[in-house]
Amino acid sequence: MRHTRIIVTHYGGPEALRVVEEECPEPKSGEVRVRVLAAGVSMPDVMAREGVHPETPRVPYTPGWDLVGEVERLGTGVSGVEPGQIVAAMPIHGAYAEFVCLPQSELVPVPSGLDAAKAVSLILNYVTAYQMLHRSAKVKPGQRVLFHGASGGVGTALLQLGRLAELTMYGTCSSRGAPAVSALGGIPIDYQHQDVEEEIRRLTREGVDAVFDPIGGPHLWHSRDALRPGGRVVGYGNTTALRGEGLGATRSGRRNRLHGIPIYVLYIAGGWLLPGRKRIIPYSIQTLKRLKPALFRKDLLALLDLLQQHKIQPLIAQRFPLAEARRAQELLAKGGVIGKIVLVGKEASLESGAE
Repeated sequence: MRHTRIIVTHYGGPEALRVVEEECPEPKSGEVRVRVLAAGVSMPDVMAREGVHPETPRVPYTPGWDLVGEVERLGTGVSGVEPGQIVAAMPIHGAYAEFVCLPQSELVPVPSGLDAAKAVSLILNYVTAYQMLHRSAKVKPGQRVLFHGASGGVGTALLQLGRLAELTMYGTCSSRGAPAVSALGGIPIDYQHQDVEEEIRRLTREGVDAVFDPIGGPHLWHSRDALRPGGRVVGYGNTTALRGEGLGATRSGRRNRLHGIPIYVLYIAGGWLLPGRKRIIPYSIQTLKRLKPALFRKDLLALLDLLQQHKIQPLIAQRFPLAEARRAQELLAKGGVIGKIVLVGKEASLESGAE
């Protein structure tokens, strides 16, 4: 049996993505072959393709951090999993494929009846948001928070989970993203036409309890300026420091994938040493998952339960067939995407799916 997967042939622009057809992979001992129903498209995918993300594999490789799929074949020594079962996983790379073989330990059961595209949104975006809110910032009801990039995949997850946590929320976005931020309970701040720190001071007087910053670099210090004394900046993604001012297709990138990390560490140290007790805390979903895999599983199961109860509703920006992965990444890289872009397999619908 043959299947389709996407490979990155070299570090660079979207042209580095290529569709290949080959023999289906066979599960090894302890592995499960999964038919991919939905794979998330994320900025780490784009940054790895450019060669600048810390998790960048050697080329050629198949991108894709997260997936939801159906168990199709079991390797030897696998028990407790049945063919036909729906599962979620965060392999970090490999999800842009019709079939993928994964260790059984990586699989998290997904309740039946959920839309695969909405379920896959939980794995990277919502686990990131949930852990940053509750494990990094340790938010409490009534606190005030600022989310940068509030209309994006992680931003909309933060807004939905922040509303459940009874937070007062402010979110930076473009004017196009403002209606989505408002609809999710946030107060939008147009970063293109407003001074964010000044606007936060005007709205809160003393500042917010926590800021969630995916940009990194010098932007972390601007985020710190929006805090009240004793507040925390949670830094994640580090997009600007790793990507610079845009990475051209001809730049190898991989040699520079840790560019900006030393200054990031300096800002974290400064947060502890300078007066005001305004801390900068780094967050990395893959690091926490490796150190404490049981927490990742526990948090994802909690989020799947919230989705099943309709307490959260991931926003799906667009669904693309697997073969259109290049177009999906191009759309994401342009910016301004509201919600999550998802690649769907042949067995999943391009329509909205089950609610």
